[in-house]
Amino acid sequence: MTAPTDRQAVTPELEAAAERAASRRGVLIALPSWAYLSLFFAIPLVIVLVYSFATRSSTGLTQLRDWNLDSYARLWDPLVGEIALRSLLLAIATTAICLAVSYPFAYYIATRGPTARNILLVLVMIPFWSNFLVRTYAWRVLLGTDGPLSQLTQALGGEPIRLLFTNTAVLIGLVYGYLPFMVLPLYAALERMDWRLVEAARDLYADGWTAFRKVTWPLSRPGVIAGSILVFIPTLGAYVTPAILGGARTTLLGDYIVSQFLAARNQPFGSALSIAVMSVMLAATILYFRSGARNL
Repeated sequence: MTAPTDRQAVTPELEAAAERAASRRGVLIALPSWAYLSLFFAIPLVIVLVYSFATRSSTGLTQLRDWNLDSYARLWDPLVGEIALRSLLLAIATTAICLAVSYPFAYYIATRGPTARNILLVLVMIPFWSNFLVRTYAWRVLLGTDGPLSQLTQALGGEPIRLLFTNTAVLIGLVYGYLPFMVLPLYAALERMDWRLVEAARDLYADGWTAFRKVTWPLSRPGVIAGSILVFIPTLGAYVTPAILGGARTTLLGDYIVSQFLAARNQPFGSALSIAVMSVMLAATILYFRSGARNL
């Protein structure tokens, strides 16, 4: 009698047991990640959500009773609307400027040879080698009235530059800080593009602009969407850059939320603001996936 082959020896019970074993291994492998996300993301998020429905006492204590929507009702205050509009406009402006500057640079990198491409990519990633806070303080020195830019204009007979503690200074700092987050996704999309399609468009008598509009831009759109989301989401709730380069008249959502927790001691309202900002970011992320990010 011949021994059964491996195919003959496999039974539904063995297949089910193998699937259960693979599932258990997957759970064990993912357990550290799930524990980390639960401890440092899910649980704090639930606490913030619960606090947003709490009540603030006259002494500044948070009372987890008499839950209400008063903190969410305050989101419609004119001051909150002004700060939110300023934050939104700065986030949109930062994203637009980063896209306008990064796209030609990413295109240039993608069309270079391997050696030049690697060198340029290293140059893009060099800012990540130093602390973001240190780099932001460097811009505070550069944009100050006693900084090198102001001294240069005075040496040329002009007036001192007064950019620090303005929206312009915050915009400059945000663009500088998040520019690499736009360059890298754009480069990834352009580098994977089939350039023979561009050559085919040119062979069909399309000029450079038409070939870009009909071929290059649609194929690089996933990188544009990814880079825009990576820039827009953190700049909308940015805190470090506005706190260092901005002033009292350039308060953004990040500064305002921190002030509610630390200075005003109004944790319910600060929590409601945080939930609102996270909801906007979640909506932007969903829009990102619905716009074809899965094709990256």
